[in-house]
Amino acid sequence: MSDQTWRSLLSGTAISERTLPSDAERAARELLGCYLVSTIDGEPTGGRIVETEAYLGGRDPASHASDRVGRTRRNAPMFGPSGTAYVYFIYGMHWCCNVVTGGEGDPQAVLLRAIEPVLGIERMRWRRGRDRDLTNGPARLCQALGIDGTLNGHLLDREPLLVVSGEIRTDEEIGVSARIGVTRAEDWPLRFFLKASPDVSRPRVGSSRSRAKAS
Repeated sequence: MSDQTWRSLLSGTAISERTLPSDAERAARELLGCYLVSTIDGEPTGGRIVETEAYLGGRDPASHASDRVGRTRRNAPMFGPSGTAYVYFIYGMHWCCNVVTGGEGDPQAVLLRAIEPVLGIERMRWRRGRDRDLTNGPARLCQALGIDGTLNGHLLDREPLLVVSGEIRTDEEIGVSARIGVTRAEDWPLRFFLKASPDVSRPRVGSSRSRAKAS
């Protein structure tokens, strides 16, 4: 990507509490086609968001902030303003990044599951130690972009990590499935992805569309 294209990308509208839908399901759809951009270590890396998962807060048994868990030190950023990053550690080795959507006291969030690499690909390869499968999964994209716990609670309308507006996607372009890797509410259709993207982590997973269980 040229410097001019990079600057043009950054000139897009950054998401904020004013522009991000509070409902995580709607936000998960609208984030598809937006860009996640990191300038960690002073070198820009990033790409187009192609896969997300919605977590609906207290009423969602699979959420880190479900009613059975409540507010904890770990999930505290989820109760903050919309547009906040909630970055958590799993399996003792991986970071995952979420966009908080619900607003103060309403811990809804969208997990960023995959992006299409467009910026700083060589740097991503160096961070990942490989030439392929750079960002097609939540842990992979965090490693490729240098995202870790130091960005937990970071507002995503500013560097070194921000989300900026991109192409608006139609319903026909968006696939829907059950979420991946959860043991509670596993059949809720809250995973969204761009059907045509080769960078989606698992394009054929799930087929449930039972909205009754997600409402």
